[in-house]
Amino acid sequence: MADPVWWLVALGVLGLVFGSFIATVAIRWPEERSALRGRSECDGCGRTLTAAELIPLFSYAVQRGRCRECGAPIDWLHPLVELLGLAIGIGAAAVAPDWNGAAGAVFGWLLLMLAALDLRAFWLPNLLTGALALGGLATGLIGLAPPIEDRLIGGVAGFVVLWAVAALYRNVRGRHGLGGGDAKLMGGIGLWLGWHDLALLLFAASMIGLAAALILRLRRGRLSATDQLPLGTLLALAAFPCWMIQAIQ
Repeated sequence: MADPVWWLVALGVLGLVFGSFIATVAIRWPEERSALRGRSECDGCGRTLTAAELIPLFSYAVQRGRCRECGAPIDWLHPLVELLGLAIGIGAAAVAPDWNGAAGAVFGWLLLMLAALDLRAFWLPNLLTGALALGGLATGLIGLAPPIEDRLIGGVAGFVVLWAVAALYRNVRGRHGLGGGDAKLMGGIGLWLGWHDLALLLFAASMIGLAAALILRLRRGRLSATDQLPLGTLLALAAFPCWMIQAIQ
């Protein structure tokens, strides 16, 4: 087994790199701009960024959150997602300094991308929820815990529960309350965590949602109809800590 410190450094660095990429995807994809083509550029003036300006977190701090050329503010999603990507990599390595931790980090980074897209655009692309589901199946098939049987039950149960809630809401209220992507995300998470932790996942997501609503209420004095909390983001934020608890046990 490799030195645990090596895993911390490796997954931490990868977390920064992936965090930078995830933030770019979350900003550009909803606007139908490719994050894979061309060099990175300032969202304000379109200037091509130098290598020094692409260093995660460091460049944001040095530039005080603004473009060096036009002075436009750098989107807050960049430092936030880069920091979370770093935290996911270090957290996964801390609880499992092996290939199980590497798999957990991938799980966390996929969740982070989905959470960022849902927060920014209320959108959970089939491409990413599908990748999450396939990753859960693949890691189960190669023997990583939980067992593949628990994962399959978790995937089906997670999807069916949210699909049923969405269908009931639609029939009772006559309008959509949950998007189809939420059920797919819940199914994908179930394929990683298994069925045992689905109740904990929903509880944790609810607590995060209540905390976020309370913070908005305190900051603004009231909650408006525009203060929507994307369920996919709440589920994604809760799922990685659930995986960490599993890895420790």
